[in-house]
Amino acid sequence: MLAVIADWLLLPFGYGFMRRALVACLALSLTAPVIGVLLSLRGLSLIGEPLSHAIMPGVAIAYLLTGLSLPWIMLGGLSAGLITVFMASGITLVSGLKSDASMSSLFLTAMALAVLLIFASGSALDLSHLLFGSILTVGHDDLLAIVSTASVVVAGLAIGLRALMVEALDPDFLRVQGARPAWIQGAFMTLVVLSLVVGFQALGTLMAVGLMILPATLARFWSRRLEGMVVVAASASMAASLLGLLLSYHYALPSGPAIVLLLGAGYVFSVIGGRHDSLLSRWRRLPSS
Repeated sequence: MLAVIADWLLLPFGYGFMRRALVACLALSLTAPVIGVLLSLRGLSLIGEPLSHAIMPGVAIAYLLTGLSLPWIMLGGLSAGLITVFMASGITLVSGLKSDASMSSLFLTAMALAVLLIFASGSALDLSHLLFGSILTVGHDDLLAIVSTASVVVAGLAIGLRALMVEALDPDFLRVQGARPAWIQGAFMTLVVLSLVVGFQALGTLMAVGLMILPATLARFWSRRLEGMVVVAASASMAASLLGLLLSYHYALPSGPAIVLLLGAGYVFSVIGGRHDSLLSRWRRLPSS
């Protein structure tokens, strides 16, 4: 029995493509969930969805010019995402429109532009690859680009984590100290876009948001401290990535959706039985009759 379980767990990773997929998932699990925790603390959990689509025109243009070259595709996606962020911020400042409304309007336009560019060029690029990714096809060069970019995001978070926390909770304190919250917000949004871009090849634009937001939301049911939420979110992401890859290999399931669906199941479990504010914890606090 133990031999069967060991084979089920270890045999798939005898293949190079499975090992590369696992390393890519682990790299993403150290970046996207942490970004998601910071977004949730800002009340901006939903902003990942429009940003994930906002990168698509840059991805489409880079593909049409260079083919499936991940470094150029990542650069194109990063450029498109940052342009969208700055345009949305400018519209908010000038018109007073809420940032989520301006971002949603721009991402719809960006999504339509990406689709139009692909079809107008007669390209054979499969849109499902853009939306859902294909982590099992990550090559050595792709893995190097993913790990390198994830390292940049981790370094940025390590350097600016304290400032990001203060800016999220008390921006007036930063102004008193002579800092500029707008610059910190801009740096953080750059890390958000970079995190989405690095997850694009592995999980696609839709699934990359799931790896960012779901671990962060379920973590809030298990810890109320930033450090605890980060550890829970990253651990949940790693566990879901490992099990999702195994299920994908053994049962011929699409890997990205399998990983995100496991995180969704973890979120439901956390809502029901988490330590803080879950249904079970609230039921335990009810006065006994």
